[in-house]
Amino acid sequence: MFRFAKAAVNLTGQAGRQVRHGSTAQPNFHTKYGNGLMVSGAVFCVAVWSYVLTQTGITWNLSPVGKIMPKEWREPESEE
Repeated sequence: MFRFAKAAVNLTGQAGRQVRHGSTAQPNFHTKYGNGLMVSGAVFCVAVWSYVLTQTGITWNLSPVGKIMPKEWREPESEE
């Protein structure tokens, strides 16, 4: 079992090195586009949620505590 685990770790290590070595992405991608992507993603998220909350008419089932008054207690009719 130990040899199998050792071989599996070795394969994953080789695969990781191959992926890193064969990558075509430039190392400065995040410095070049990172802030713009973060800001545009945040703006998109806020825009979508603003639309969902204001325009779709979804009932959100908010808590009725303090908004609904209970009915008066009705005494059972006596059978005399």
